[in-house]
Amino acid sequence: MKSTGNTILITGGGSGIGRALAHRWHDAGSSVIITGRRQQMLDDAIAGRERMAAYILDVTVADEVDAFVRKVLADHPRLNILVNNAGIYSAEKITAHRDISDAEAMIQTNIVGPIRMTNALIDHLSAQPGAAIINMSSGLAFVPYPAAPTYSATKAALHSYTAAIRPLLKGRVEVIEIVPPQVQTELTPGQSTDPSSMPLDEFADEVMALLHAENTPAEICVERVRYFREAEAKGQYDEALEMLAKYS
Repeated sequence: MKSTGNTILITGGGSGIGRALAHRWHDAGSSVIITGRRQQMLDDAIAGRERMAAYILDVTVADEVDAFVRKVLADHPRLNILVNNAGIYSAEKITAHRDISDAEAMIQTNIVGPIRMTNALIDHLSAQPGAAIINMSSGLAFVPYPAAPTYSATKAALHSYTAAIRPLLKGRVEVIEIVPPQVQTELTPGQSTDPSSMPLDEFADEVMALLHAENTPAEICVERVRYFREAEAKGQYDEALEMLAKYS
């Protein structure tokens, strides 16, 4: 992936990891487009940055995605990188009958959303120089968190989807997966100040260094997520799952 001169679209770019990476890409000399569902957060994220633009978008609404893609390509015809970052999290207690609307929302946002965005932009991206699709999974794609089984499953699905499309797009669109550990964001209440979570700036800096290496890895794994990413291969899967179960 080239390190500058891109036009990058980041879903869920108004806060957290999306916002941190958006600012770093912008600082490195790329034009950056962010989307989200809250106008004020988007406005705050692009304030004072001339090569940044923001659009309201809910990736779970097919018609809204189609209209957005027509608009954004008319406004930014050189768009060459899609970052599927938008995601939501809900803890779940699955041991008794419950309302599963939160689980359905996570599936629609975390996995159907990236599939929909990829489908809407694939023809355009395939014709652009330096094109890439970057999908944001999680360490929980590799060892699930029992307190959040559907969230973990959506991230495992996104990992699988990303790996599957990579050989199909080889030579046309670079396909990259970012695998975060738990990072200090507002994904869950109190997570942004949790000392056991990786500081957001530290995470974003390490990600950018890996992305802009001479040969960008297919998977961007910061050191703090490697225990989970490599747990099965190293025979530590049961140990890691048991550790996560203690927090459930």
